[in-house]
Amino acid sequence: MPETENQQIFLGRQPILGREQQLLAYELLFRNGPIATGNRADILDARQATASVIANAFTEFSVSDALGPYRAFINVDHEFLFSDLIEVLPKEMVVLEILESVEPTLDVLERCRQLCAGGFTLAIDDVIETGEAHLRLLELAEIIKVDIQSIAPGELPALIAQLKPLGKKLLAEKVETSEQLTRCLNLGFDLFQGYFFAKPTIIAGKKLNPSQLALIRLLGLLMEDAETSEVEQAFKLEPGLTVNMLRLTNSVGGGMASRITSLRHAITVLGRRQLQRWVQLLIYTNPKGESQGVNPLLQLAATRGRLMELLAERLHFKNREFADHAFMVGIMSLMPTLLGVPMQEILAQLPVAQHVKQAFDDYTGQHGELLRLVEATEQTDVLATDEALRQLTGGSALSAQFVSNCVAQALKWANNLGQEGS
Repeated sequence: MPETENQQIFLGRQPILGREQQLLAYELLFRNGPIATGNRADILDARQATASVIANAFTEFSVSDALGPYRAFINVDHEFLFSDLIEVLPKEMVVLEILESVEPTLDVLERCRQLCAGGFTLAIDDVIETGEAHLRLLELAEIIKVDIQSIAPGELPALIAQLKPLGKKLLAEKVETSEQLTRCLNLGFDLFQGYFFAKPTIIAGKKLNPSQLALIRLLGLLMEDAETSEVEQAFKLEPGLTVNMLRLTNSVGGGMASRITSLRHAITVLGRRQLQRWVQLLIYTNPKGESQGVNPLLQLAATRGRLMELLAERLHFKNREFADHAFMVGIMSLMPTLLGVPMQEILAQLPVAQHVKQAFDDYTGQHGELLRLVEATEQTDVLATDEALRQLTGGSALSAQFVSNCVAQALKWANNLGQEGS
């Protein structure tokens, strides 16, 4: 039987963070169903599509592996809420996010009680008021998601004052600026989600610290194929960087016969190409070599890089240089966010190829088109993924299911970063 659209699976995800901006979970967005009209994704049987895609995702698609230690928030509409398939989900790994479209009828309340009694965790999505009809549903949930964009700033404190006595964890969703994050922290939110974390903005005027400058110089040396002694000397100026280098390379260095114990060992065993990619990742870590939990930007950058590499390998089989550049584009795409300086300033210090620069300038060329596709998979609007895949030159070689499988592989790879002994 040939592959049909209703066998395709897309996985979108957005990070959910704690008060220390540590990564705690992902909201997952599944989409399955026939493409009925051009670029629009019309799900012809929403209940069957949602049920089958989520069931497949945790079996054939191995989302459980891709999640690593993080929980998955899964959208639940009225139809799926009453589906028997919801009970095959691994309850310890998922949070059932009841959509705002679900009316709190007596049947709905009873079903939610059953799920809670069965060990499931419930979250209520897009809460903007606490009417009496919805209060009983809120009381059953462990997490209440507040859509801060749909509430006037002056009304948010009053809403929080009404929700706090319920004793639930409050999640601020659609956080888009540092000012909104600070305000939500002060109001007592426990969890946070939004484009501020998935697509953070540059903080104007921020200067690179010495360790970051050293890494940029080190990356330039590797890209110019400098002598090994020069590379070692650059590392020695920042000893903490060597600690993190060893942590990263050992954490996801599957296939190596022995653990890497020194920088010279890393250069010898990994080779320049692999060492370069670890330096790119190292820019997102704590330069002192201290463990401060998972950095969500490191997770996102690593996922982008690995996902772009996997897609590039399918587009241009056996073209190692194209895949290497794809990994570089994915990793570097978030450096302006981390470093707080424009991409042009970063590129001015690195001998990158012209087509790599164009990918950042205006998403031109296949690397730019791949970056647009990868960024689209991070959005909750799955139509953006459809459109980006359609616009990708040579994109016919990439099925929707292949893209989703690559997302799962990239997530699994990124989740291992920094976990020594994995």
